[in-house]
Amino acid sequence: MIPTVAPRLDSWEAIRAAFRWQVPEHFNLAWACCDRHAENPNALALIHVADDGSVERWAFREIQRQANRLANALVALGIQPGDRVGLVLPQRPETGIAHMGLYKIGAVALPLANLFGPEALKYRLSDSGARAVVYDVENREKLDEIAPELPDLEFRIQVDNDVSGAELGWADLLAKGSDAFETRKTLAEDPCWIIYTSGTTGNPKGALHAHRALIGHMPGWELSHDLGPKPGDLAWTPADWAWIGGLANIVFCAWFHGVPVLSHRFRRFDPERALDLLAKHQVRNTFMPPTALKFLRQVSSIDSSKLALRSIMCAGEPLGAEMLHWGEAALGVKINEMFGQTEVNYIIGNCQTLTPAKPGSMGRAYPGHEVAVINSEGQPLPSGTMGEIAFKQGGDPVFFLKYWNNEQGTRNKFIGEWARSGDEGVMDEEGFLWFSGRADDVITSSGYRIGPSEIEEQLLKHPAVALAATVGHPDKQRGEIVKAFIKLNPGHEGTDTLKHELQDLVRTRLSAHEYPRLVEFLDEFPLTTTGKVLRRVLRDRDRSQPDGHQ
Repeated sequence: MIPTVAPRLDSWEAIRAAFRWQVPEHFNLAWACCDRHAENPNALALIHVADDGSVERWAFREIQRQANRLANALVALGIQPGDRVGLVLPQRPETGIAHMGLYKIGAVALPLANLFGPEALKYRLSDSGARAVVYDVENREKLDEIAPELPDLEFRIQVDNDVSGAELGWADLLAKGSDAFETRKTLAEDPCWIIYTSGTTGNPKGALHAHRALIGHMPGWELSHDLGPKPGDLAWTPADWAWIGGLANIVFCAWFHGVPVLSHRFRRFDPERALDLLAKHQVRNTFMPPTALKFLRQVSSIDSSKLALRSIMCAGEPLGAEMLHWGEAALGVKINEMFGQTEVNYIIGNCQTLTPAKPGSMGRAYPGHEVAVINSEGQPLPSGTMGEIAFKQGGDPVFFLKYWNNEQGTRNKFIGEWARSGDEGVMDEEGFLWFSGRADDVITSSGYRIGPSEIEEQLLKHPAVALAATVGHPDKQRGEIVKAFIKLNPGHEGTDTLKHELQDLVRTRLSAHEYPRLVEFLDEFPLTTTGKVLRRVLRDRDRSQPDGHQ
């Protein structure tokens, strides 16, 4: 195994006291996650379970060979260091290969959810100025629709065999490329990926990260997986690899240590199939979003003796004491909750091998990270005082570089030396943090953080809609679901048919996880003096209605 980033000591406090960041001047994610493991021809990187149940096993050496071929092919097309390349792919080998190939040449990966509709894809590909996009055949129709509106997009690479029109075939490209490629000696500070996160106002913001960010993830990964890695570890998550929780928290962190990853695309999470995967492949380490755990809890009987789980990390929303106790009893392992954001990830959490969790708490700052609860002036508050959770930048490598094309958004993220989370909470005397609520209008559903503005923009495109506002509605399964308040234009009625039309509009144009599951029609909206919709008033109004009025 690769040496760990966090020292191996017998207490949380001792590890924090001894910890020092060691970030080299030059660092490349493809070298760290692939090349150095490929020296061993038998080192296993990936076990892929296809839709038909067939299983492929990929060694790091084969991942490297394919990534080298892709790197050579992309260079031949003219892709250069710093160029952005979109990846609209589910969990499959080509996704990992594409990431490694891009980092080898110093390009910037743009992970995009397979669930995204054409409008969501168009904005992110356009804003990033992506020169190429890699996708599967299921996304062809979306790319066909939006490609004419993307002047920067020169190359469309389709990974399946059915290639047509302007598409370049993955297999043909790789066949033309050499197995040999010298990974670029990138600076640790050079950019490597952009992941878009939705804000409360305006368009989604692209969080640009450097190669060093992976190093910043490692203390959290090692402790949340109970002092991992350990011999025999195998990692899996049902989370989308376009989400930082699936991509960085599992794939990259595991591969950094040479831990193999299990991949399988769930078109819809199935708890019985998930348990079967865990048992059949003897998965040892998993990132399980809270919603997935809640679905697992619905299974009438779980035989934990068939499982080999050693560690479970969970993030997205607080689990609570009841879920923590259920997880340990049903799955045979204690769950380590974690907290992070796309911009500053894997920064707070637990390691129950060292310290018991406090149910309801998100944990403490992992070694190397500094966290505080601050007031509106950016001053840390005493323990037990409510304020905004914030992260101290300093020399912490996990911090994002900036928001792409959004200087104002980057400035707004910081107050002095602190990065603002937008989450309110308190810290106790031992450093444990307790989430209270969002300081802004971001909706958290099934672990996804959803900004209302993008949804409202699509709703307003419907001819019946005069005003639209979206808020998070409490939901036992998903934490929150999206609820839309609609004011109609004259001559239109708030029928069930119209509700379905509006839901389908968002579902097909943006994403299946963003559509409003609840729609309520209002005659009047609460507005500021400048005409801005007061989402907070609507949210409070909604939560005062116990029947979840639709």
